[in-house]
Formats: sequence, structure tokens, C-alpha cells
Amino acid sequence: MNGSSTPPLPRQWIRFAAYKLDPAFHRLGSEERIAAREEFAQLAPVAPEEGQRLTYSCVGLRGDCDFMFWTIAWDASTLQKQQAAINHTRLGAYLTVAHSFLSMTKRSIYIDKLDPHHTESRTCIVPGKGKYIFVYPFVKTRKWYLLPMDKRQEYMDDHIRVGNKYPSVKLNTTYSFGLDDQDFVVAFETDVAQDFLDLVMELRSTEASEFTVRDTPILTAVRMEMKDILAQLM
Repeated sequence: MNGSSTPPLPRQWIRFAAYKLDPAFHRLGSEERIAAREEFAQLAPVAPEEGQRLTYSCVGLRGDCDFMFWTIAWDASTLQKQQAAINHTRLGAYLTVAHSFLSMTKRSIYIDKLDPHHTESRTCIVPGKGKYIFVYPFVKTRKWYLLPMDKRQEYMDDHIRVGNKYPSVKLNTTYSFGLDDQDFVVAFETDVAQDFLDLVMELRSTEASEFTVRDTPILTAVRMEMKDILAQLM
């Protein structure tokens, strides 16, 4: 029970999983490699009623991973089924999970005075269509959570003001408290990578940034169909 007669809004499970291909795969015979590629490209998509999965290439952008799945699901079992399906492929035997960030959606406790509907929208992630995505875990100091709520809102007002100067950048914030090692997972989508760079530089000068413990690793990736990612790798 949540102490309210209003039923809670359903929340989504979110997982960003980045994979690295073992170089040993390239020493297999060409027929075996082609068969493995075709099998992997045909992985069953997430059923619409269960959520969705987006695919991204990290080739040439990160040294420790080659591609990334962004899965949005209504139940943790969907995330497990996806990983199990990968494990059961021939290519799966040559993949290492380089990074995995787990989180959930929820209402924001802060008021976005420039977009009053933003709080509700956070309970249901709707990915944009940006070419680039920038994903990272985010941890704040314990001192931040001990600040009075009105003081935190004041800091966030400035944070939100800066973010709204870059309308080409779509922010997706999800929550990891008790689920994973970070407090939040943030994912920025955009077609204009330089706008994201400038946004992050400007956010560094806000007072709220003083309370940041960790905001790395940053996964930079390009949205791409799986068949095209596999073509880059093989």
C-alpha cells in the first residue's frame, strides 16, 4: 500500500547493456562467422506488449565495447529473457558484457517549472529518434540528500534552466536506488553531438554539480540496425 487512494502509475524496467566481441571470433572460418552473424541478426525483438529494444553501435567510439542494447520493459523477466537469448547464440559465446546499467522509471520529486508535464512523462520512457546517445551512471553525495527540499529544488531550477537552452538534446532520467551501483542512469539523445558537449560543459558550472560523486563511464553510441552493427564487426 502507498497510503493513497490513487493507484500508482506503472513503472518500466530499463537496462543499458554494452557488449564487447572477443577477437577470437575473427579466427573462425568464414562460414561459421557468417552463420553466427545471421543467427544473431535474427534475435527475436521484444514483444510490443513487453516493451522495446533499441540497438546502438559503439564501434570506433569506445575501446571497451562494440555495441549496446537499450531495453525498456514492463517486467524484469523481459530483460532476463533477452540476455538468455543472447547467451544461447553462437555469437554469444564470444561476447562479454562490458557495461550493464539497471534502473526503473518513477515520477521526479522536482518540479520542472518550464515543462509542468515533464514529471508525469518520466514514468514512461518514450525514446526519441536521435542519431547519437550518451549514457552514463550518476551518483550524488549523501550530503545532497540531506539538504532541505526547497534548497535542492533551487539547485535543480538552475540545472533545468541550462538543459532547456539545448532543445536538440532529449534527456531520459531513470532511477537505480537499491537496484544497481548508481543512483540514476541518464541517457541523452540528439542529432547534434556538439550541443550535448556544450550542455555538459555548462552544467559543470552549476552549483548542483558540486554534489556529484561519479558520472562515468560515459557510453557514446550511434543508433543503428543490428545487421549494420554486425557488418561493422565482421
